[in-house]
Amino acid sequence: MHYFQFNIGDYKSHTTHLSLLEDIAYRRLLDLYYLHERPLNSGVAHVARQIGMREHETEVQTVLEEFFKLTEDGWVNKRADLVIEDYRAKIQQASKAGKASAERRLSKRSTVVATDVQPNIKQETITKKQEPSFAKRPAKKCPKDFEVTDDMKTWVKTECPLVDYAEQTKVFRDYEFTAAKSDWVGTWRNWMRKANQFAAEKQTTDRYPKTSTGIIAGAI
Repeated sequence: MHYFQFNIGDYKSHTTHLSLLEDIAYRRLLDLYYLHERPLNSGVAHVARQIGMREHETEVQTVLEEFFKLTEDGWVNKRADLVIEDYRAKIQQASKAGKASAERRLSKRSTVVATDVQPNIKQETITKKQEPSFAKRPAKKCPKDFEVTDDMKTWVKTECPLVDYAEQTKVFRDYEFTAAKSDWVGTWRNWMRKANQFAAEKQTTDRYPKTSTGIIAGAI
């Protein structure tokens, strides 16, 4: 996760007793937890080094013991896990919606071809060429032949009005995902949705100063 909501009042009510260094440690630990979406290493020294506080292991350990729980997998934060679980569910739901939409378009296209003429070998070859090749190759990075169609442009202008889709598409093409993707149209739509959400929430939070780490945090 590269973004998560930050409830100022909620955070303050749980962290007023922390020292300056403990507060910094907690914010950085949350950033690290959300960024990698997995438990923190069980070694306090290792975790302190990861967040740039190797000289303040005592403060790091104090925060870990108060806000995290040590398990066989490492240090976990129950509330952060709930946020991550909800985030992944939304991603999966958006991916399924994108796949369903692509299947409907493909089914409609196949019906049109079948009702017009009896397809021969040459026509089948043309039909296959017309299908987006970037929808068939599972990969972690966007295919080089990925292009934004007119339908996709119409969709993004309606569903994600706050997004500069041309600029976001450049970033999307260069980004390498942690898991291989097969539905790049659906993945692109989901990327635009998140960019639009981020832009909307940024408009609301611009009146507040950023955190010490420069990233909006939010779970306890």
